Amino acid sequence: MASIQKRGKTYQYTVSYMENGKAKQIRKGGFRTKKEAKIAAAAIEVHLSKGVIPHLKPVPFDEYFDKWVKLYKSHLSQTTQQHYMYTSKAIKIHFGSKSLQEIKRHDYQFFLNEYGSNKAKETVEKLNAHIRACVKDAIEEQIIQYDFTRKAVLTWSTPAKKSTDKYLNYKESEILLKEIWKEINNSLCYSLLLLALTSGMRFAEIVGLTRSDFDFVNQTISINKTWGYMKRNPEGFGLTKNEYSNRTIKMDTKTMSHFENLFDSTLPNLHQLVFYSPKSKYKVISNTTANKQLKKTLAQLGLEPITVHGLRHTHVSTLLYKKVSIYYVSERLGHSNIETTLNEYSHLVKELREEDEKKTIDIFNNI
Repeated sequence: MASIQKRGKTYQYTVSYMENGKAKQIRKGGFRTKKEAKIAAAAIEVHLSKGVIPHLKPVPFDEYFDKWVKLYKSHLSQTTQQHYMYTSKAIKIHFGSKSLQEIKRHDYQFFLNEYGSNKAKETVEKLNAHIRACVKDAIEEQIIQYDFTRKAVLTWSTPAKKSTDKYLNYKESEILLKEIWKEINNSLCYSLLLLALTSGMRFAEIVGLTRSDFDFVNQTISINKTWGYMKRNPEGFGLTKNEYSNRTIKMDTKTMSHFENLFDSTLPNLHQLVFYSPKSKYKVISNTTANKQLKKTLAQLGLEPITVHGLRHTHVSTLLYKKVSIYYVSERLGHSNIETTLNEYSHLVKELREEDEKKTIDIFNNI
């Protein structure tokens, strides 16, 4: 039962209830009028009637998010955790120490609109996914009762296409692959480009490979670690992006034969790294060196420049062009779920859908 008391110039409510056989009270003041206090008390009584005990102590959004990341995301790779830190920074800039209980749907939508005004689609989607997961846990802990991220509309800017988003089509990838094979024995960098194109691995995964990861009997490569090749990465061996990134992929015979011969003809190093480079700051072929070699090779072939990461996109483009299942492509890339693959390569999937649509129409036209 609620009671209303006047405290100086404001009003306070007191709601009594039973918990585990003990009498307890919820009290809150600062209301300008008696009516406001009664309305707030009635809302509390509704929650109590449903067995929900409201969490009235303000919980700063930024503090809760940081604690949530530390508790549930500390097992992720340093690179992935960095993305959560970007989200944390955005929360601090916009919301400051505003409590979770104060934030309404329109507050969150305004935040998304402002944040997405100069961000790419993927960046906004990632931030929203982080916050939604955090808010759901806050609801489960009964800190808040409503999901202020529900039905949020994501907005973003559409920047010019980055070179990292570019890829080669099937014919262009054929031309590049033939050129790599011509130059394969002239530099270890060509072996790296070969593997990037034929495996679809991330750069950190490639430079993290050791000789023992290659199984020449079964023609497979095991991917279970990375190597720190940038200042922001941990030094030496590190974790893969997520648990799904730990995988074993089947490789073509020609690529595997090349690496078998390479291992036989070169001396191993302390860490058994495949792409060891003693003069490099991080002891492996740098991303800059690999990109320069790729750019130079593509220029000689008269092809548009792409980055080494673009070879990962090219790998996917080639597989999808040859009708390889999107489910297998997702598994081979080490994505956590197929939605990630569909989102990242939606432009390729759309092209294939249009082709399938035409085939479907032709089938029934010819029956």
